[in-house]
Amino acid sequence: MRYDAILYDLDGTLVDSVPLIVKCMKQAYINVLGNCPRSEADLMSYIGKPLLACFGMHSAELTNKLGQEYLKINCKLLEQNVVPPFEGVVEGLDGLRKLGAMQGLVTSKRYSSAIITIEHLELGKFFEHMIFSEDSSKHKPNPEPLFLAASKFGITDMSRILYVGDALPDIECAKGAGCDFAFVEWSQMPREEIMRLNPTYCLKSFSMLSCIMSEREL
Repeated sequence: MRYDAILYDLDGTLVDSVPLIVKCMKQAYINVLGNCPRSEADLMSYIGKPLLACFGMHSAELTNKLGQEYLKINCKLLEQNVVPPFEGVVEGLDGLRKLGAMQGLVTSKRYSSAIITIEHLELGKFFEHMIFSEDSSKHKPNPEPLFLAASKFGITDMSRILYVGDALPDIECAKGAGCDFAFVEWSQMPREEIMRLNPTYCLKSFSMLSCIMSEREL
C-alpha cells in the first residue's frame, strides 16, 4: 500500500463537531463573564489546537476557569450523542480496515471529551492507536503528536504516514513531521491558508482514501 498508516484528526475531519465546539466556547464565556467578547471567526481559528490555547490570552486563573466551564458544557452535550460522523466516514474506516490499512487517531482533544464521541459512534475499533492532548507535551501545529503516533506504530520513515485533517494546525503538524497530508473538503475552516501549504491530496469524499492507499486512480 502507498502508506504504512493513515492517521486522522477527529473534530471537523471524522465528526461534525465544529459548530458544537464554537457554541460551547461562546457559552463558557457567557457563563463565566456574562458575555462573549470574541467573534466566531476568532474562536474558529483555534479549532485543532488544545482547549486551553483558545483561552490562553487571559490570566492563568481565567483561562483555567473558562476551560473547566467549557468541558462541563461540552461533555454534557456530547453525552446526548449530538455529534454525527460525516457522510461515508464509518463505511470508509471499515473498508480501509478490511483493506489491511493500519489506522490511528491524532487529536488535540482531551481524552475525557473525545472518548465520549468515539464510544457513541463505535470508532475505536478502527484504530490501532489513539493520541490525545494529554499524551504529548507539545501539540499541533507542533509535529510531536505525529512523532509519538509513529513510534507507537513502529514507523521510522515519516513519509510512510498520511495524516488526514481539516484545519491549518493539522497541515502544519504534518508538514513539520514530514508526513503527507490529505485535506478534507468538507472542512468548515477557511481554506486559503491551508491550500497555500499545498496539501498532498484534497478529499471530495472519504472513499477516496481507499483509492490512495491501494494506489488506484482517484
